[in-house]
Amino acid sequence: MNPVKTDEIGELLKSARTIAVVGLSDSPLRPSYGVAAYMQQHGYRIIPVNPAIKGALGEKAVASLSEIKEKIDIVDIFRRSESVPEVVDEAIRLKVPAIWMQEGVIHEEAAEKARKAGIFVVMDKCILKEHRARFA
Repeated sequence: MNPVKTDEIGELLKSARTIAVVGLSDSPLRPSYGVAAYMQQHGYRIIPVNPAIKGALGEKAVASLSEIKEKIDIVDIFRRSESVPEVVDEAIRLKVPAIWMQEGVIHEEAAEKARKAGIFVVMDKCILKEHRARFA
């Protein structure tokens, strides 16, 4: 008999409340904006992390994860893959429980480093699609 495989992504999405979106754009035309807006509409608190904007979706933006004073449940990365290691290092320092790399964002070494630090990692998947597949 096969053991029941737990749906770790589903469990994460059920328990998480606050998502720091690294690289969130303030332009409604960008994928990061649409995905963050969807997650916000489904009850998650979105914190924009982008030094180039003042805010998005009614939330004040911060320049880096370190500026966030509340507990972060998921760091959602909308940046080029080469930018991932610095975000992961910051997430490790802050002891963030989960890192989510959006579709097309892949960095195996950074993902492995995060896993070794005890962080749950999702890579190359869209948080909106994963949420919709389970809860919509």
